[in-house]
Amino acid sequence: MSCVSSLLNTIALSATVAITASAAQAQGVITQQRLSAQLANQVVGDTVAICAERKYNVVAAIVDLEGVRQAVLRGNGAPIHSMDNAYYKAYASVSLTLGRNENSTHEVAERIAKNPPSNVPNTQLPNITYARGGIAIKAGGKIIAGLGVSGAPGG
Repeated sequence: MSCVSSLLNTIALSATVAITASAAQAQGVITQQRLSAQLANQVVGDTVAICAERKYNVVAAIVDLEGVRQAVLRGNGAPIHSMDNAYYKAYASVSLTLGRNENSTHEVAERIAKNPPSNVPNTQLPNITYARGGIAIKAGGKIIAGLGVSGAPGG
């Protein structure tokens, strides 16, 4: 086999791999926007700092679309139960708002409260709360993460 023939075979194989990868991407591989670790940490840091200035000791948590914690910060003096509650709010803000493109757990609770038989949102779903303090984070109009803040009275 000549050097040219070997080179052409290598190019043909590379082209086949590239075409196959493109077809796989078009058929079964998805791409999702995400917050960078740096931005997620900045958001929870800024959130805790702003609340501290207002004399609220809070926990802030960000989760991605799969509900995985991406950044968490417990402010000085924040109640220990706020660690879980901030996560529940972030998780609920992603999982419950996604289908209707709502902006917060508060919007979800208001919508549900208008529909009888119950005025009080209740669910058997794990890690879900309708309490105020869960906010959907959007990029280009699409939800990409959720922020939950717990420890401030009244949401």
